[in-house]
Amino acid sequence: MTNTKLPQILRYTAFSATPDGGNPAGVVLDARGLTAEQMLAIAADVGFSETAFLVPRGDRFDVRYFSPRAEVSFCGHATIASAVAWAERHGPGRLTFDTPAGEVGVVTRAVDDGTVRATLTSVAPRTVELADDDRRDLLVALRWSESDLDPALPPRVAWAGAWHPVLAAATRDRLRALDYDFDALAALMDARGWTTTHLVWREGPSTFHARDPFPPGGVVEDPATGAAAAAFGGYLREGGHIEVPATVTVLQGADMGRPGVLEVGIPVGSSSGIEVTGTAVALEPASRLR
Repeated sequence: MTNTKLPQILRYTAFSATPDGGNPAGVVLDARGLTAEQMLAIAADVGFSETAFLVPRGDRFDVRYFSPRAEVSFCGHATIASAVAWAERHGPGRLTFDTPAGEVGVVTRAVDDGTVRATLTSVAPRTVELADDDRRDLLVALRWSESDLDPALPPRVAWAGAWHPVLAAATRDRLRALDYDFDALAALMDARGWTTTHLVWREGPSTFHARDPFPPGGVVEDPATGAAAAAFGGYLREGGHIEVPATVTVLQGADMGRPGVLEVGIPVGSSSGIEVTGTAVALEPASRLR
């Protein structure tokens, strides 16, 4: 260990107000002195889909995110968890996260029920075509067919700090019955640099259900994926699938027993960042690296 002070490791779940919901994340609020190799080792020991490592500089932070297997450019749920953890110790307000994907602003506020809500504003999103070969290989790995897709929401690849292929299921049953080829999907996603595969079903004009396979991170499924929700907001705006400005609700995690709620704010303007809002709650007492 290059630093003499052992880092405190917090564990929070984001996009839920109760410990049994949302997406767990590791949080290190002071990662000064840690090498990338040490961060990866900590993330692997924590075992959650991502752990965030913050180096504070006043109200700005250099932030890096690690899955148990590798560094990722941006992670929404770990950003929400980190911001809430910071606010609980230093008070709510505005923070700036300098991430590998770019600058991400975060606003935290206390609400009447005693929880803290955080809203991140992503980097400017982008959406590109999904190549025909990739579309075919993705469907094969998911064990989906073309008839399983919602023609009103065509497959694309979306980015708001990390790349995610977006596929919309035609029915809730198709989304519910997730049974994919882990190795095949992992190989395809590794080759294309995709972080999660964002699978959605539209329940209503502004309500969506989502599931996110995450084999590149060694995780079968991510319970609540803020980065994918931000990318999806950009997808909806760029494709004209929703009238903006808009707020949509993404319900994720219920099918795996960890329900979470992500509020996605979609402003006017193709270069405007997407807002993702949620709560977070501590899971257990903090620990220190041994």
